[in-house]
Amino acid sequence: MKVRANSVYTFQRCSMDTILSQHCAGVVDGQQVRVVNLYGAPKCNMMGMANIETLGGELIGMCSTASLYPKQQAGA
Repeated sequence: MKVRANSVYTFQRCSMDTILSQHCAGVVDGQQVRVVNLYGAPKCNMMGMANIETLGGELIGMCSTASLYPKQQAGA
């Protein structure tokens, strides 16, 4: 799935993020997150990954784009 920078998604951990849990340890399933493009880091969707932050602006880390769902389709 392709995601857009500065858009809000619902995080639902996929199998890759379960195995590599240190990448996004600060987020729980069902939490609303924002995709961000960071300076000096790969842009979102590069290699199927994206950087995410809380809606308060705290950086969480990198996760798979398969773990991100539009708000109305969470867990579908």
